[in-house]
Amino acid sequence: MEIDSKNLEIQISKAKSGNQAAFRFLLDTFWAAVYNFQLKRTKNENESEDITIQTFSKAFDKIATFDEKYVFKTWLITISKNVHIDNLRKQNSSLSVKITKEQDERVHLIADENPTPEDTIIGEQNLAKLLRDIKQLKPKYQEVIQLRYFQELSYKEISEQLQEPISNVKVKLLRAKKLLAEIIKKS
Repeated sequence: MEIDSKNLEIQISKAKSGNQAAFRFLLDTFWAAVYNFQLKRTKNENESEDITIQTFSKAFDKIATFDEKYVFKTWLITISKNVHIDNLRKQNSSLSVKITKEQDERVHLIADENPTPEDTIIGEQNLAKLLRDIKQLKPKYQEVIQLRYFQELSYKEISEQLQEPISNVKVKLLRAKKLLAEIIKKS
């Protein structure tokens, strides 16, 4: 694909000033060249794609250092070559263990019980809403909920901290939970 050199200069200049459309133009224009260069070197589609992504990431981070007297495509290919060499060095320096395909498949059968990023976001949103609801309670109820459920103090510890009998703490906590439940139902 033939690229208009004047338009390319304009896009590089815009990219240097942080224009996202210019970055997208450069990525779309040169992706195939960098990817195909790496595909010839690595003979692995996934690795080529990873290196190409790393190449553009580094290039865009350092776009301000690009000197227009050089060819942009050559600059990208040089970065790509260096990324590939760095990756090879990392692979050679790290301890590698060969695993069989059967072992790899067995690993994928193990259930991941960690929360997904979506679960984490939902949990954070729910916590934020709960905290807003708690803020609607009177301060004495906010305090008892804070001590019991966020600081996880026992009734005895709460009693000592508030200097109130344990029975008062229990009643306050029951009342606070009831009021909080009503607030949650309304919203």
